[in-house]
Amino acid sequence: MKQYDYLIVGSGLYGATFAFLAHQKGKRCLVIDKRPHLGGNIYCEKIEGINVHKYGAHIFHTNNKSVWDFVNGIVPFNRYTNSPLANYHGKLYNLPFNMNTFYQMWGVTTPEQAKDKINEQKAEAAELIKGRQPQNLEEQAILLVGKDIYEKLIKEYTEKQWGRKCTELPAFIIKRLPIRFVYDNNYFNDKYQGIPIGGYNILIEGLLAGIETKTKADFFADRYHWESLCDTIVYTGKMDEYFDYKLGRLDWRTVSFKTRIERTPNYQGNAVVNFTSHEQPFTRIIEHKHFEMFGQDVYDCPNTVISEEYSTEYKEGLEPYYPVNDNRNNALADNYRSLIGQERNIIFGGRLAEYQYYDMAPIIEKVFSLNI
Repeated sequence: MKQYDYLIVGSGLYGATFAFLAHQKGKRCLVIDKRPHLGGNIYCEKIEGINVHKYGAHIFHTNNKSVWDFVNGIVPFNRYTNSPLANYHGKLYNLPFNMNTFYQMWGVTTPEQAKDKINEQKAEAAELIKGRQPQNLEEQAILLVGKDIYEKLIKEYTEKQWGRKCTELPAFIIKRLPIRFVYDNNYFNDKYQGIPIGGYNILIEGLLAGIETKTKADFFADRYHWESLCDTIVYTGKMDEYFDYKLGRLDWRTVSFKTRIERTPNYQGNAVVNFTSHEQPFTRIIEHKHFEMFGQDVYDCPNTVISEEYSTEYKEGLEPYYPVNDNRNNALADNYRSLIGQERNIIFGGRLAEYQYYDMAPIIEKVFSLNI
């Protein structure tokens, strides 16, 4: 009889949720993580009394009431509403694209005026490609929203994100762009959204309460030992790494952060501001206190913490963030999935193990769907 029913490799939201549900059913679990902390990418670091999202902004949102009730049963969530801004050469635009954006862009005040302006520019774009299918991201985006929005709010921001010109990126990356003809800056359409009161660490601590955990524990540094301890492995690391890259390496985009304390209670007045021109090398600035402090509460904390976010190519030793879903990588991932299908007593789950980007709520839904 093995020491554990489940060895869970990775303590992010997938691994922690799996461990919680398995523990509730009386299963013996060990959660290991090679980082010095638990929580994966939703881990928060306390600086100046502010919960700093160490691995980038994480905003929980869902339409699934059972998921919302589940996380709120661990820790109550606040009423944070994601309403990012875009800064283009010092001028601010509301996101997502809505009537506030169109007023800021063109001075239009009615939905009909905004539709006429967008349709006029879309027609010009369609005339240029003369009925053929768009060949790249630039052509696709202009067909969807017109050249003004594309050039100010999409083009340079996307090029910073991907490290490639929009004319070199495939059209399918930007199949649709949400446009709202109402004055509504709420980024998400989901019914429920917020941040755990006290930060995401409380959520992870609640999920892993009573479960054995080990940090600074690298599965691949002593693989035989870890595998010998359990009946089943729940693996949330990189898909190709599990197979020792035998078919080749999958590509990723990664992000890095320059985080600093600003000696002011309110640096930019919003949690997230995207910088959509090449004028700034970073893609956005996150001001972390706005996730949990509202109105005058912001001024109760005399300093603030901001993070500049930079998008770069992934290299070994960095943190993989976003799968590169081009034809080569999609085909390679499918080949690895064929190998996964031949494995026994192992569950692959999460963004890295499935080579698929997930928001947080769908990760929990995935774990709910398993027969633990």
